[in-house]
Amino acid sequence: MSWYTNRGDIMSKDFISTDEAPQPIGPYSQGVIGEGRWLFVSGQIPIDPRTGELVEGPIEEAARITIENVLAIVKAAGGSPDNVVKVTVYMTDLGDFEKFNGVYEGYFGTSRPARAVVEVSHLPKGARIEIDAIAVL
Repeated sequence: MSWYTNRGDIMSKDFISTDEAPQPIGPYSQGVIGEGRWLFVSGQIPIDPRTGELVEGPIEEAARITIENVLAIVKAAGGSPDNVVKVTVYMTDLGDFEKFNGVYEGYFGTSRPARAVVEVSHLPKGARIEIDAIAVL
C-alpha cells in the first residue's frame, strides 16, 4: 500500500494505491481522498490483482472479484464496507442483475450504501461489470 499527497493551491488530495487491487490501466489513481474524509474509488473491473488478467466465467465470480478490488482500495485508505456510502455498478447485461445482487448483498447487505445499477454497451477490456464507490472515512 502507498499513500501520497498532492497539495495544490485549490484543494489537497491524497492518492491511494495498493497491490491488493489491479494497477490502473490509464492515467488515473485507484483512489483519491479529497479534503480529509471523502474517498473516491475509481471504477474497478474483474481483474485478478496477482496476474493482471481479466477473470472470465460466471457473473458471480466477476462480481466477487470486482467488489473485492473496490474494497481492497477502501481498506488501503483505512476503511471497511461500512464506510462505503455510494456504489455505482455498470453491467453489460442486466439479465445478470439477480445473480450479481446475491453476491453484492454478501458484501454490503448490512451497510446498505446508496446504489445505482446501469446497463452499458461496453466496458474496458471486454469486462461484463465495473464498480466505482464513494466512502466516508
